[in-house]
Amino acid sequence: MQAIKLLTILIALSLALLASEAAALPQPIPIPSPPALGADSYILIDYDSDRVLVKTNINQRHDPASLTKMMTAYVMFNELKTGHIGLDDRVTVSEKAWQEPGSRMFIEVGDKVSVEALLQGMIVQSGNDASVALAEYVAGTESTFAQVMNQYAQALGMTHTHYVNVTGLPNPKHYTTARDTAVLAQALIRDFPEYYQLFAEKKYTYNGIEQYNRNDLLWRDPSVDGIKTGHTEEAGYCLVASAEREDMRLISVVMGAGSETARISDTQALLNYGFRFFKTHRLYQAGQTLKETRVWKGAVQMLPLGLTHDLFVTIPQRQYKNLKASMTVHSLLMAPVKRGEQYGKVKVQLNGQTVSSVPLVALENVSEGSIWQRMKDEVLLMLQ
Repeated sequence: MQAIKLLTILIALSLALLASEAAALPQPIPIPSPPALGADSYILIDYDSDRVLVKTNINQRHDPASLTKMMTAYVMFNELKTGHIGLDDRVTVSEKAWQEPGSRMFIEVGDKVSVEALLQGMIVQSGNDASVALAEYVAGTESTFAQVMNQYAQALGMTHTHYVNVTGLPNPKHYTTARDTAVLAQALIRDFPEYYQLFAEKKYTYNGIEQYNRNDLLWRDPSVDGIKTGHTEEAGYCLVASAEREDMRLISVVMGAGSETARISDTQALLNYGFRFFKTHRLYQAGQTLKETRVWKGAVQMLPLGLTHDLFVTIPQRQYKNLKASMTVHSLLMAPVKRGEQYGKVKVQLNGQTVSSVPLVALENVSEGSIWQRMKDEVLLMLQ
């Protein structure tokens, strides 16, 4: 009887010890429902993994107002990157640009203004006059430039977007969506990091007139480094923001908020939610050999497989140890092999649910082997 009592006490003590150890381990943070906002449509995505963390009416057509200037800037940045124009180029201001209604950087007819100054006037001061001047310089007319904008939109996968002007002035045929706008924000940061910093400038002075960036989050949240506001009566109050905290970058889009204050508070709520409850991890680097597999009838026997892009996943906080990665490879690889071709798949799961599935590709070319190598492998295949 004493032995049984002693065993019972030992078991109880062991269970208590295990429970205390489990309690001491970092526990997953419960994920609450995302914030409910009053805006017409909004989205929160992770820049690296492209995971959508919050979404409401993300494919609903919406007047973009001055968010249009994000695409105007994208086209201009590409012109600069390809060397078609330079920051020091002087642009002669037309009467049309000078007369453009709405927000202005206050250029005058006949002024010769540098491309750099016009970009700052368009991005920081949201100048409609600067936007038209830049469009005319590159494409001759605003309508022609808008056609170029639509071509870039299609190339970026912005399938629910159409532009007819470069300023965002209302037009029934001028529209976009929260999802497409998030895609554009990603592209600006990814493709033009050297110019993206313009969106972080808090103020700009031209012609003796100092104007402040309308994105109030640049002053309120040090992690925010862009990107654009917009407002018309038709569009309501819009804001695209990007913030980076501890190597994690989020992009939020709020469209159709009721006021300047609302678009700021809505955006801050989205960003805080994403950073508080989620974490982005880079699992594999592009070009890293993840697996080697046999190549038959080739000049070499083993082929390294990997990824064309870094693999990021965004998951709830404190769940990294629960990730499981698996790889599947085509059963029979025959030379020749072309670098970049898919020969398998990498699948990442969290608690049994797939969070990412990406192609496993050849990292090297493999040419056909000699006649002797091909004959030898043919025999080996027959034996197998």
